Amino acid sequence: MRTLWQDLRYGARTLAKNKGFTLVSVLVLAVGIGANSAIFSVVNAVLLRPLPYPEPERLVVLWGDKETNESHAVVSYPDLEDWRAQTRTLEDVSAFNQSAVLLQGDAEPQPLSGANVSAELFSALRVRPALGRAFTREEDRNGAPPVILIGHGLWQRRFNSDPKIVGQQIRIGGGGVPMTVLGVLPAGFTFPAQAQRTDFLRPMAQTLGERTTMRGSYSMPVLARLKPGVTAREADAEMRAVAQRIEQQYPDEGFRLGQRLVPLEEEVIGSGLRRSLFVLLGAVGLVLLIGCANIAHLLLARAATRYREMAIRTALGASRRRVIRQLLTESLLLSLVGGGLGLLLAMWGVELLVASSPVDIPRLQDVALDARVVAFTLSISVLTGIVFGLAPALQAARVDLNDVLKEGGRGASAGASRSRLRAALVVAEVALSLVLLVGAGLLLKSFGKLTNVDPGFDPQGVTATTVALARQKYPTDERRLATFSEIVARAQNVPGVESAALIYPLPMGGTTTANTFVIEGRPEPAPGDKPSANYRAISPDYFRVMRTRIVRGRAFDARDRADAPPVAIVNESFARRHFAGEEPLGKRIFIERGAADDERQPAREIVGVAADVRHEGLDAPAGAEFYTPFAQAPEASMSLVVREREGFAGASAGVREAIRQVDRDQYVPAVKTMTDLVAGSVARRRFNALLTGLFAAVALLLASIGIFGVTAYTVAMRTHEIGVRMALGARAVDVLRLVVWQGLRLILLGVGLGLLGSLAVTRVLAGMLYGVTPTDAPTFAAVSLLLTAVALAACYVPARRATRVDPMVALRYE
Repeated sequence: MRTLWQDLRYGARTLAKNKGFTLVSVLVLAVGIGANSAIFSVVNAVLLRPLPYPEPERLVVLWGDKETNESHAVVSYPDLEDWRAQTRTLEDVSAFNQSAVLLQGDAEPQPLSGANVSAELFSALRVRPALGRAFTREEDRNGAPPVILIGHGLWQRRFNSDPKIVGQQIRIGGGGVPMTVLGVLPAGFTFPAQAQRTDFLRPMAQTLGERTTMRGSYSMPVLARLKPGVTAREADAEMRAVAQRIEQQYPDEGFRLGQRLVPLEEEVIGSGLRRSLFVLLGAVGLVLLIGCANIAHLLLARAATRYREMAIRTALGASRRRVIRQLLTESLLLSLVGGGLGLLLAMWGVELLVASSPVDIPRLQDVALDARVVAFTLSISVLTGIVFGLAPALQAARVDLNDVLKEGGRGASAGASRSRLRAALVVAEVALSLVLLVGAGLLLKSFGKLTNVDPGFDPQGVTATTVALARQKYPTDERRLATFSEIVARAQNVPGVESAALIYPLPMGGTTTANTFVIEGRPEPAPGDKPSANYRAISPDYFRVMRTRIVRGRAFDARDRADAPPVAIVNESFARRHFAGEEPLGKRIFIERGAADDERQPAREIVGVAADVRHEGLDAPAGAEFYTPFAQAPEASMSLVVREREGFAGASAGVREAIRQVDRDQYVPAVKTMTDLVAGSVARRRFNALLTGLFAAVALLLASIGIFGVTAYTVAMRTHEIGVRMALGARAVDVLRLVVWQGLRLILLGVGLGLLGSLAVTRVLAGMLYGVTPTDAPTFAAVSLLLTAVALAACYVPARRATRVDPMVALRYE
């Protein structure tokens, strides 16, 4: 311990004497370690930290599954009851779906985010309310008195943490339905399916109403807990068999879906997010390695100036192990100081990351510099100190006493060995930088292609807001239709508004409604084989507002009233998939909207074909879709889309006021622009591309600094040789060519190794790319040329300095 204390004190004094070297090294390490700590804090909160429920590994989510459907398909309430009754591997089988409501009261209506859940959810998650109690199976049924549990945060900010809230009634929804508060959820509780807060939980069966008896009404996933000793594979096999039995038992009811079981953690996080976070962690790790190579260059340069010092220490009896330990102690001191400063930078970096991250990343609110992040920072600081300090320490400890004792001795053998090590570090820097640059180039090119994708509509100048009419206040289709029609008419008269229309669901609004259908005149498909398509209800001017092309036929107009013959418009994908080689206009389809066969809607004639629209996001291809006139199927909740006149901005306030003129009690959420919704659909890809690009730029800068430093040091060490060459007649261009060529050889070797590494590493990015392959030749070529050009520029500056060496001064110096 005494020897270690001596090494620490001596190392601290040595670093204090070399302020420039110490400052540069600490700053490089602080940036590298701080960035790693900041990214790791996100990885820790999102991926590594277990879900905040007891035994979270036993929690699973069950979805419907069918080859003709998406792998994540919701199920019906009768399916839930059958699954619950027939399973032997699962317990606490419960249903859930996300929900948004309005909290009414004396103050402005407040939008709440929560979920509708069945009573078994509380035992499945092992969650107990902080106040009051959870609702029971008896309360979770259609027709039971309305009850609700409120979130801890809502209890604090809206009800001032009043313990008497239990048993009181609050009014929910546009009609102000009174609901009895049964309890308050624990502080920090977040429902698994939500990325942000949970304001309330309501009984599922109460919200479904009559749909609890409709086997074809699909509206929810299912959450359950594996019984002790049961594996997910065993439960999945059993539930697939259960789903097959249900399909055979009810062959004519609804659209059978099968079953798919997913661990809850996988469902919350998703493979795409997991991959992107680990890619970011790997990218910032490469930046740190390049920084370590730079500091190793500096240590090798210092070792040359301390060569005589190490020789004297050896002559006085210090062993090689003792010298190495002393030098490693100095390196560790550097890395620990850099790590401490990096931790401070990480505190700022975490705030910046959270603020700039897409809002749909789960558990983002839990990101913090906790004990695990501090331990990671300490570990990576120690490891970093060993990585950049070990090789220079081994080189510095190789001392030839005879060579040192000779007057003017320079340690030629040791110098050659150090030169090889410096060359290896340069090659490593170039290779690592190229891998990172190629990855960033692929992501940026992919994002560039994505932003140029035609969404099928013109988002510029279009705003949208949701209008949800309370069914208690507007119980009939006629009243809802009249109210929405008046809202559209008033919105069109707002100054600056060019046109207005209605749609449900809103493009890129996060909601999709899929319905089965049957084409008239074709053989009736089996219930499990019926085709499905996304459904949109629109008002007549919708395509004009969004500037979506009508490819054939016509758009909806005033003829398509509620009492007029039912009509529909399909998109191009629908026409290609279901009417290949046929003219879809004039054909008729029966839309079932999830109901059983005997409840299908009257046949609708296809009167138009619209251009494909990417409703789910720019990176999601358009699927088969059909549109129906809003007047023929009024919804209770619609999105009002408004196009402002060119050169005019600020109609949003007038539009909101127009809605309130129709209904003063109507809550109007904030108006969103369609450009923001389009940008939000690719927010994760933008975040990944920009952050990786930033790390790649830092890596390029560090690599160029390292190459410049090595070349400059080499020129300084070869001043005598260059002077001799010039005295013997070498021209400046010959010296320039010599120095640049020596650097270029290392650069080309590094580029070659980097290309090989990139071919292997970029395959990990395959799932994160759009329109670009992981081996995109133009990107590889462009990045290689860029790195080579920057590296050559870093070599050229000290090479030019070498051409200015005065031969007489160099010879006299020697």
